[in-house]
Order: sequence, then C-alpha cells, then structure tokens
Amino acid sequence: MNRILLTSLIVGLAGLTGTAQAAGDAAAGKEAATSCAMCHGPAGAGTAMGTKIAGMDQAKFVQAMEDYKSGKRDNAMMKNQASQHSATDYANLAAYYASLK
Repeated sequence: MNRILLTSLIVGLAGLTGTAQAAGDAAAGKEAATSCAMCHGPAGAGTAMGTKIAGMDQAKFVQAMEDYKSGKRDNAMMKNQASQHSATDYANLAAYYASLK
C-alpha cells in the first residue's frame, strides 16, 4: 500500500511540475489505441491485465509513457509498447484517453 501511495505522489508531483506537455489529436489517438486495448480495454476502462486509463490527465499519461520508454518505470510490456510510439503518438493517445470518462 505504501508503494502505491508513493507512486501516486510521484506521478502527481510530476504532473504539477509540467515536465510532460500534451496537446494531441484525440481522433488520431483513438486510431493508435488499438495496441492498448488488449490490456486496458477497448475504451481504457481497465481489465485484469491493465489499469484504467480512461479520463487520465494528459500530462500524467505522457509522463508515464516517457518513463516506461526510458526505463524509469519498470514494466517490460509497457516499455515495449512505449518504445513503439513517438512523442506525438503519446500526445494523441493522451488526448484520446482524457476524452473518455
């Protein structure tokens, strides 16, 4: 439980510092989201394999993807997925998932 709280705090603070900026195209993000659906569900609502990402703050989403790509966040599946996308893809995906409730 403490690890979850610490992770939430770090992610929240990263969003406050503005280290990740996102201004993407939700329609393009929807197209790119097909690779996310297997684990996070077709509308990002989450599954047993992946957390809910629908409604996620765009800056937090982008920061998380950058952290997976760099290895700062340790998850082999997400590192693989993140490495297949560009910063523009991250922004588009962030816009799409932020638009979902």
